[in-house]
Amino acid sequence: MIIDFHTHIFPDKIAGATIEKLSKASDSPAYTDGTKDGLQRSMEESGVDISVVLPVVTKPQQFTSVNRYAREITPEQFCGGGEFLSFGGIHPDTENYKAEVDQIADMGLKGIKLHPDYQRVFIDDIRYMRIMDRAAERRLIVVAHAGVDVGLPEVVHCTPKRVERVLRQIDGGILVMAHMGGWNCWEDVEKYLAGSRLYFDTAYSLGHMEDEQFVRLSRKHGMDKILFATDSPWDGQKEFLSRIREMNMKEDEKKAILGENARRILEL
Repeated sequence: MIIDFHTHIFPDKIAGATIEKLSKASDSPAYTDGTKDGLQRSMEESGVDISVVLPVVTKPQQFTSVNRYAREITPEQFCGGGEFLSFGGIHPDTENYKAEVDQIADMGLKGIKLHPDYQRVFIDDIRYMRIMDRAAERRLIVVAHAGVDVGLPEVVHCTPKRVERVLRQIDGGILVMAHMGGWNCWEDVEKYLAGSRLYFDTAYSLGHMEDEQFVRLSRKHGMDKILFATDSPWDGQKEFLSRIREMNMKEDEKKAILGENARRILEL
């Protein structure tokens, strides 16, 4: 089973405008049209079995609509054939973080996406810490954008050093730092985070870091904690799969990255 742990889609009525805006801000061409059907076609062409969809709540008022859509596109049971598994979203400025985390868990979603740059809050802020603590109590996976966001590069709200502080404060739960622990901060990732209990996903990283650096960092951190991810539509699923398969790694390492690790933590 191949699982892409980091994808984005948008409701049809806003997908076109959203993709155009984000593509312009990041100077990055999109590989799909940003719709559910577009990602489905990409999965069929590449052989991806499950795409984990990660919504971003940019305003507290979006909580209900974003999580309703997440529930709508996530099946009750998975047979592993071209399906979506959406996480929920939450904003750190919510008035009742416990109730909202509980609602996401009670909806049957398996995790929460945080985006410190879009939400303009540092990852080691107490508001995020409380959300992560509650998520751990409710057995929810937390995925956070980490490192530079190419569309918002001025302030990096989730640096490896800040994540190290989070690890000293948060005891349990599954935490995934996207973009191999911190996009374009990989030397600091290797210094501060490699070997920790965090998971890293590969989203928007392959091709931006050298293959040798990717393999070295993955082995130093632990191949059992690396999750295949593309950041679709901002990178292609077919292209990322080819990169992994062509890398100088053992077959069991590739299998772990491409699906076994994700399947384990998603309890599929």
